[in-house]
Amino acid sequence: MIAKLSGAMLPEKVWNRLRGGFRQGGAASVSPEREAGSRSAFWVMVQKELGDHIRSWRFTILIGIIVLACIGSIYSSITAIKGGSSDGQSGTTFLFLKMFTLSSSTLSLPTFTTFLSWLGPLIGISLGFDAVNSERNKGTLGRLLSQPIYRDDFLKAKFTASLLLIAIVVFSLGLSVTGLGLLTIGYPPTPEEFWRILFFLIIAVVYIGFWLNLSILFSIRFRQAATSALSGIAAWLFLTLFYSMIINLIDSATAVSQMATVSEQLHHANFILTLNRLSPTELFSETISTLLSPGVRSLGPLTMDQLVGAISSPLSLGQSLLLVWPQLTGLLAATVLCFGLSYYIFMRQEVRSRN
Repeated sequence: MIAKLSGAMLPEKVWNRLRGGFRQGGAASVSPEREAGSRSAFWVMVQKELGDHIRSWRFTILIGIIVLACIGSIYSSITAIKGGSSDGQSGTTFLFLKMFTLSSSTLSLPTFTTFLSWLGPLIGISLGFDAVNSERNKGTLGRLLSQPIYRDDFLKAKFTASLLLIAIVVFSLGLSVTGLGLLTIGYPPTPEEFWRILFFLIIAVVYIGFWLNLSILFSIRFRQAATSALSGIAAWLFLTLFYSMIINLIDSATAVSQMATVSEQLHHANFILTLNRLSPTELFSETISTLLSPGVRSLGPLTMDQLVGAISSPLSLGQSLLLVWPQLTGLLAATVLCFGLSYYIFMRQEVRSRN
């Protein structure tokens, strides 16, 4: 790694100012040579991290599991479509989207979106749980940061390389499903279906990026890689399984009487819905269910007054995006928050070289 960075060295006069990895001086004192050298070192680190991830056995094994699971879900959805199953949409309306949301009742396999929401976080955790502490334990972190590179470029390179790999995996799986659907059912997607699938894949990358940032945060906070890995898996299990159980207990404990007014019942329903939406898993589930099922017109409780006169028709892509904009904003905010905490903690940590 250091040998590769030697080709991106900066002039000797800025060596001392960059030692330790901190940015010093104002924007006016930054020379073009210094910025060019920083960008070069950053992309060298990104390429090195990307190559290490691709060649690692843990990534190969995890991708193999996810691909096999996705193949099973695709086979289940194709079987359901050929068998005439329906998820509430009639005829061939948005038929291509059923490749992602429909499952055969006879095979009892989850849908593609369910597999991705379950196994996707494992990709982010596996790529980030030892991003920093492994370098620290091997003694290479101090030597790496003693080179004329910015300290924050090291953290950004770790995140950028992992996120690029996540995007490659997610888009490869999504486009593979699209291609298999085109070959199997012989029905091409409409432009709106294609854009819905594209937005779904982008949101999936953002969702997995949240887990990547969370695992990097644990990697910075804990010295041992095993501890950070267990912390990431524990957070994944809690938000995926146990959080919904806790919300159900709260719902049962705070349930209003059936004789309560409509406003009281709506207030309780919105309270439980707000607690559910504190989980990124719930935000992702609501987002993809709206984008891939245009018939979804609301994500909250509705009264009979709101249903009277409503036209039963699917929403356009723009309206679906407006409906899930708060959920998407919440996912982005959670991802940025985790990265900001990682950045703050890492920049304040003391890094020493091993002799």
